Amino acid sequence: MTWKDPLPKVAGTIRLNRPLADLSWLRVGGAAEMFFQPAHMADIAAFMAALPPEVPVLPIGLCSNLIIRDGGIRGAVIRLGKGFNGFEEMANGCIRVGAGALDGQVAKQAALAGFDLAFLRTIPGAIGGAIRMNAGCYGSYLADVFVSATAVTRAGKVVTLKPHDMGFAYRHSDLPDDLVIVQAVLNPAAGDPAMIEDKMAAALERRAATQPVTERSCGSTFRNPAGFSSTGKADDVHDLKAWKVIDDAGLRGARLGGAQMSEKHPNFLINTGNATAADLEDLGEEVRKKVFQHSGITLEWEIRRVGERSNQPE
Repeated sequence: MTWKDPLPKVAGTIRLNRPLADLSWLRVGGAAEMFFQPAHMADIAAFMAALPPEVPVLPIGLCSNLIIRDGGIRGAVIRLGKGFNGFEEMANGCIRVGAGALDGQVAKQAALAGFDLAFLRTIPGAIGGAIRMNAGCYGSYLADVFVSATAVTRAGKVVTLKPHDMGFAYRHSDLPDDLVIVQAVLNPAAGDPAMIEDKMAAALERRAATQPVTERSCGSTFRNPAGFSSTGKADDVHDLKAWKVIDDAGLRGARLGGAQMSEKHPNFLINTGNATAADLEDLGEEVRKKVFQHSGITLEWEIRRVGERSNQPE
């Protein structure tokens, strides 16, 4: 599409019809109608306020939990750059981190300072996305250490979010899609740096042994199914694993075009080299369908799918 309105004046950069596949963890997807890389928080606020209200906005990070559809993304895509990756120790024992900071780098910096964020070490992506999806592993979640976040609303207002504003749940928050998280304050437990380093090394070793870490994948494709209480109502227990119900349905290694459910970990959807976004999403939907037919369990996507389907023949 061609942008018809005057472009907002910004301190950062704006590009029209910017291809996104090279920014995607899965190396798929179309272009952003408008792609904005802000210089600072005030730049984001001014940009958002200047956009016509009907223009959709989508912040993205490393796209490590995202399938960008082949038809691209309408409206404005915002991606935070190097000016948003800060790490600061605070006087109250907390740390302040930029939303663009890499999860693994934050975990390493925190360890050096004697803070235990080891669970972030194996999570690909950036802090903004980790907050949005309440990222976690091995029983620890972002919500466990979250104190507050600074964000910019679609109207261009800078707001401070507290835990009660977040709606944290299993791999979920209630934040609107067009809210741009800029930075966060976290309160991790203190610990011995050497012990935290050992803990992170063990987590990386465990991950490499059980997950296809060398493949193009966004990690877990589907959330672990919720358990059920004695009354038959869904609860927040996730002892049943998505990989197990996929495996039981005979879908380990299943393929569609260039997409495949990993042989090593069947809840990992991978691009074997030439997949389209449609291949990946359609294989995921086929897995959901066959798992339901086999076990009656409805798998819920953990990976977000955004943008427009291509109208070109696939």
